[in-house]
Amino acid sequence: MSAAELHTLTGAYALHALPEDERLAFERHLGACEACTQEVRELSATAARLGLAVSVVAPPAMRERVLREITTVRQEAPSHGRSGRSGAPAGRAGRWSTYALAACVAAAAAFGGVAVWQNQVARNAQEEAARARQQNEQLARVLAAPDARTSSGALEGGARAAVVVSPSVNRAVFLASDMDRPPGGKVYQLWFNDDGSMRSAGLMDPSATDDTVLLDGPVDGASGMGITVEPAGGSKQPTTPPVALMDFPKA
Repeated sequence: MSAAELHTLTGAYALHALPEDERLAFERHLGACEACTQEVRELSATAARLGLAVSVVAPPAMRERVLREITTVRQEAPSHGRSGRSGAPAGRAGRWSTYALAACVAAAAAFGGVAVWQNQVARNAQEEAARARQQNEQLARVLAAPDARTSSGALEGGARAAVVVSPSVNRAVFLASDMDRPPGGKVYQLWFNDDGSMRSAGLMDPSATDDTVLLDGPVDGASGMGITVEPAGGSKQPTTPPVALMDFPKA
């Protein structure tokens, strides 16, 4: 494919419409073409705006109005200055033609926006599924590791918890059952206990009373973990006394 042909692929690339071989060739071209890079950036932003635009629900009467108006629109008369068969001046016919063209462009943009939006939803779902699959694989590695060790105990309110640590994988998994849900706008945050210094290890699902969490980050030299109640989104350091402290199992 020539360089001139590659310059014409910006729109199709922005909408993820290229076959694999052309996509790879165009991406190699992008590395050396600032103009195409800029154009792809602008087209992608425009496509995203179109996708957001179609999320606004049209008024119920719009469809009926468009269908009613379409019946009054005929093909534009030849530009010879003559009136149409109905006697209407050519200028009026031109205005109706402009209206019809604008309606067609709007419809095309809407359908294009729907396609972009659907494509983005699909991509988001694929990315979410990939993240979930990766996390499940990491959970399985820890739980199935030959050196995995488990420590369990009771939490406040009759809840039960366990933590599984694998030194070879250098990760830990926290499992809880029958935990009280945190107060509204709050979340349980997990922490590594590094000799009294607390290091964030992720958040629990605030809507779940039973949860299995792969602690975020390596165990390294942590001797245990803690749980605190924090504002939604978590905190950089604990802001409340721990509701639970657990030692990691010894190897």
